[in-house]
Amino acid sequence: MAAGNVNVSRFGAHLAGAGGFINISQSARKLVFAGTFTSGGLQIAVEDGAVRIVREGTTRKFVANVEQITFSGTRAAETGQTVLYVTERCVLRRSAAGVELIEVAPGIDIERDILARMDFRPLIGDVRLMDARLFGTGPMGLDQLLLGRSLGSRIHYDAGRNILFANFNGIRVRTVEDVDLIRQEMERACHAAGKSVALIENYDAFELDPAVSDAYFSMIAYLEQRYYTSASRYTTSAFLRLKLGEGLAELRLAPHIFETESEAQQFTRLQGVPATTP
Repeated sequence: MAAGNVNVSRFGAHLAGAGGFINISQSARKLVFAGTFTSGGLQIAVEDGAVRIVREGTTRKFVANVEQITFSGTRAAETGQTVLYVTERCVLRRSAAGVELIEVAPGIDIERDILARMDFRPLIGDVRLMDARLFGTGPMGLDQLLLGRSLGSRIHYDAGRNILFANFNGIRVRTVEDVDLIRQEMERACHAAGKSVALIENYDAFELDPAVSDAYFSMIAYLEQRYYTSASRYTTSAFLRLKLGEGLAELRLAPHIFETESEAQQFTRLQGVPATTP
């Protein structure tokens, strides 16, 4: 383990077998091994946003050498594979230099609760606290984080045809923060284009919470007035076509909503833009 090796196949006389673990772990670009820091009676408590070790486990997992190497940390370092070891009290990373301690949970003492429970000393540099949201009781807001990260990859500007393609397939808009994230990303793409664009949007499997529908359609009106020469949208859902049409009509926006992508592109062509799938 000092080299970042992991054993999931042999424990004393018990041979569990590796199954497909070796193939999967060697071919993945990034690996996250998750588990408790020790085992055998470990009890922990989370109090006031901090971790407390009620009873330490009797068996160490971070040993100097594993019984059998099912995953090689050395090979991972040679190939540039990202490897993290996430536990309830800390996070370690296998880098080219070795195994590094990079995060510690609030309430955990590094010397007492981590280093004293390992058979080797990891590299220690700039150790930061683990995200406090992990130890709270409220929502973590991961939907905002994930939505914000995925939106950029869903918006594509075809400069040759001056078309902005937005793929909202499977996105669920539940809060005003979600609405604002979409506005920000669409504005960013339009500003990058540097001129008014024709818009084609995919709304298949799109979900809009009724509580924020007014905010969403107001956002659409804002964008259309400032950035679009034309806008067409499509979804195979008749119900969603109806709801989108009603929402746009209430704001006196032309509801150019179609069942298929080809119909949406045909509309764009009729507006003088040679639309094709990017």
